Order: sequence, then C-alpha cells, then structure tokens
Amino acid sequence: MLTPPIDNILVEKAKRRMHLRNGENVVKTYRISLGKKPMGAKVKSGDNKTPEGDYTIERHNPKSKFHLSLRISYPNAEQIEAAKVGNYEPGGDIMIHGYPNKVPAFLFKFWHRWKDWTAGCIAVTNDEIEEIYAAVKDGTPITIKP
Repeated sequence: MLTPPIDNILVEKAKRRMHLRNGENVVKTYRISLGKKPMGAKVKSGDNKTPEGDYTIERHNPKSKFHLSLRISYPNAEQIEAAKVGNYEPGGDIMIHGYPNKVPAFLFKFWHRWKDWTAGCIAVTNDEIEEIYAAVKDGTPITIKP
C-alpha cells in the first residue's frame, strides 16, 4: 500500500503520465498508454480517444478482461446530454487497467511502453495496476488533462 493515502489522481495525456496524489503532493507516477487516437477529448463511442475532464473512480473490477481494472465515471451528465442532442452514443467503460488477460504479459510489456493501444482507457503494466488497485478507493477524484 502506498503511503500517504491516495486522495486524487492526475493524468497528463500529452506527457503519458498518471500521478497518484495526496493533496497536491505526488506519491507515485506511472508511464501510461492511452486510446489509439489520444489527441483531443473523447466524444463518442468508437473514437478511440481517452476522455478529458474531472471524473471519479466508480468501482474496482477484479474480473475484468484486463488484469484488474478501475472504472472511471465517463460519461458525465453533460456528455450524456451532448450525445442525446447530437444523436450519438457517448461511449463508456473507460478504465484504468493492466494488460489484456488473453495476451501473455511478457509479450505485451515492451510494446505497451511505446504505443497507445487502448480503445480509450488508461493502461499500465500488470504490476502497476496491482499497486494502483490496492491504493485507490472507489470515489477517488481523477482529473484527465490534455
């Protein structure tokens, strides 16, 4: 368990960094992979973008198709309303997760560091998601910046 306790998460998409924080103090930083088309905010299902904005960690999922996952509260009410007005699906199932369970971790480890590969999620290594999963509680705020 990381100490001090984690009370917020900051993601910097352009830097491919995720910071677990206590107040403004960074407790731990991780190199991340993002959606396959990371520039710009997620708008709709299938755009392969990682959302931007303020969300929360909704729940822990030990039975994910990836090695553990933490669900992010995308889309928010404003994004849902914009999707209704624009007549499109905003997407969902945005997570912080490890590698796909169907791919041996040793094959994925090096590729992960050099390529954005998710459908809009934030990916870390399997060892890292285990640490994050244990340190972050449901309800923790997460800010995702461009």
